[in-house]
Amino acid sequence: MTARFLPYGRQSVDQADIDAVIRVLKSDYLTTGPEIEKFETALCAATGAGEAVACSNGTTALHLALAALGVGEGDLCIVPTITFMATANAVRYCGGRVIFADVDPETGLMTRATLADAMARADGPVKTVLPVHLGGQSCDMAAIADLARDAGAVIVEDSCHALGSERSGGRVGDGRYADAATFSFHPVKTIAAGEGGAVTTNDAALAEKMRRLRSHGVTRNRAEFIGDPSEPWRQEFHDLGWNYRLPDLCAALARSQLSKLDEFAARRRAMADIYDHSLGRLGGHIRPAARMPDQSPCWHLYVALIDFDAFGTTRTDVMNALHERGIGTQVHYIPGHSQKIYDDPRHFPGAESWYQRCLTLPLFYGMTDEEVHRVVRALSDVLGLRAL
Repeated sequence: MTARFLPYGRQSVDQADIDAVIRVLKSDYLTTGPEIEKFETALCAATGAGEAVACSNGTTALHLALAALGVGEGDLCIVPTITFMATANAVRYCGGRVIFADVDPETGLMTRATLADAMARADGPVKTVLPVHLGGQSCDMAAIADLARDAGAVIVEDSCHALGSERSGGRVGDGRYADAATFSFHPVKTIAAGEGGAVTTNDAALAEKMRRLRSHGVTRNRAEFIGDPSEPWRQEFHDLGWNYRLPDLCAALARSQLSKLDEFAARRRAMADIYDHSLGRLGGHIRPAARMPDQSPCWHLYVALIDFDAFGTTRTDVMNALHERGIGTQVHYIPGHSQKIYDDPRHFPGAESWYQRCLTLPLFYGMTDEEVHRVVRALSDVLGLRAL
């Protein structure tokens, strides 16, 4: 029997998820209905946050958070250069200016030192700091928050990779260190909504503003009306908002998936442990990304760091050879400062070192232990190593 193709990530949908969506299809509301609040309540329970605001995807979550926090024309916002482009682009959507920060070359994460360097390059006050939790690991948020707060900056954690991740004192998204945290429920993430996102916060007023902005800036609160509040049809638009709503269909799927978060997280940790042990036996030219202390990540990605030159090959050749063996891989990420829309000529040695070596291997709920070993054997073969 031909072994199945293993992508770097994929959703896992069971009958309970299907039934949840069917119930919505048979209900009165396909969007803007009761599933939204139910999902938001469940997400608060899962993260420990006081408020959750569901929206259409992780990018709109970032945009909503920044807009509600008042990021505007010319505001300086610090973003690590190793991230999906949405983190930086959301700043631009608000008219802000992106200052890229370097990252630790072994974890891919912003650090207090790389944040301090970016702040020193700022030509004015920093409005927002956006740490990115890469692959499931959290930045050292205590150190980053201390520096950011001293500078008078607000903090938005890009937690799109880190739902279910635990760190000393709580879970990512609990609001302990940040004004807001954003999440994505794209199919390759730990839980899937089809497409979906959310912002968590402990600021009720901020949450209410985001709820207004996600639906065209409309208010139906009669106490706020400028016009006649007795008119039963009246709705007023007090902010320039967007249609960033999450359909009930997607919220129902996400809530069903969220009920399995602990199970998903445990399985992802178990697979990462197998990778760690197996790769650790292959020698110093290939190893797992470094681990942050005092954390229990819910791994969204499994990243190996490989010295391709030492093996006399290129990442392109390795990825192509693995694909021929039925194994999909990816690179997270091309440094943002080098992309055409930013084209920052500065040298970011940590990010460039990370980028030259990183390779994301398959990791998703539903993979078997044997499939993890299959990936390691194939990688060993392609690199000319003997899998131990």
